[in-house]
Amino acid sequence: MCARQQAPRSAISHRLFCFYSWCANSDIPELSRLAETISEWWTETLAFITTGVTNARTEGANRLIKNTTRVAFGFHNLDNQRRPRTVGVHTSRDQTSDMRASIPLN
Repeated sequence: MCARQQAPRSAISHRLFCFYSWCANSDIPELSRLAETISEWWTETLAFITTGVTNARTEGANRLIKNTTRVAFGFHNLDNQRRPRTVGVHTSRDQTSDMRASIPLN
């Protein structure tokens, strides 16, 4: 049964009880931690199961925004993000100083 089938509350409660029992009867510490995590997030999980509503689109948009910011190398000004960047490797100190002198500052 999945969230789209709109399971009755009694069926959801029964399956949750079976899951908690299974975790408690196992000797695997990770399953105990999983049960604790499910318990902590149960209100949100139950809201999804009963309504089918999720915030996946919002989370996806936030991820894209964070990745764009990360790729921008810390530049938060849009003009600075659009400015082309060049990365070069120099073998001598003279080439490096010449390169710095030729970079426009505006």
